[in-house]
Amino acid sequence: MTSKNANQSAPKPDIGSGLSGLQALVERAGSNDRGIPPVERWDPPFCGDLDIVIKRDGTWFYMGTPIGRMPLVRLFSTVLRKDADGRTYLVTPVEKIGITVEDAPFIAVEMNASTKDGEQVLTFRTNTGDVVEAGPDHPLRYEIVPRNEGVKPYLLVRGRLEAVLARPVMYELIAHGEEYPVDGQLMFAVRSNGAVFPIMPAEELARLSGST
Repeated sequence: MTSKNANQSAPKPDIGSGLSGLQALVERAGSNDRGIPPVERWDPPFCGDLDIVIKRDGTWFYMGTPIGRMPLVRLFSTVLRKDADGRTYLVTPVEKIGITVEDAPFIAVEMNASTKDGEQVLTFRTNTGDVVEAGPDHPLRYEIVPRNEGVKPYLLVRGRLEAVLARPVMYELIAHGEEYPVDGQLMFAVRSNGAVFPIMPAEELARLSGST
């Protein structure tokens, strides 16, 4: 985490005026219809923090106001990067600007289950238009949240950036769960692209089901 003194000494983000300045920032990264820029390969200087917040529901805020232009949000999302320090940044070849993410930067809003080469494949679409097949390169992980929220699944989208599954998608995912032996223990899990993603011990699921 960057100290206050370090933030004070860092150059300020050069974003021009309002959302037009933000869009110019992203365009400097060359992000357009050609796809996702190679942000993982860039090593620009840190230029300070910007008042952008990605809320838990996936809504982007700039200076306390929702960004209502979805094409602009999709554009910004292509230059997101989460670094080893745990923080998320907007990154171009010449600048790295810190933003705030309350949970995950993306929301998985749709899931499709299909079969390929005899294996089940779970494909997810995010709120910013990413389409990702869960598997060895894009694993699912789960957090057990106390009380009413229950299981909270996350999907690795790219780099260290994850999507949290929207609640209806989570229920659809759980419906594809089965019992699998994992490291000598019977687990309730889902599979995709040949990978098995354990959710919880089968006996724990049975206990929770019996208490509802």
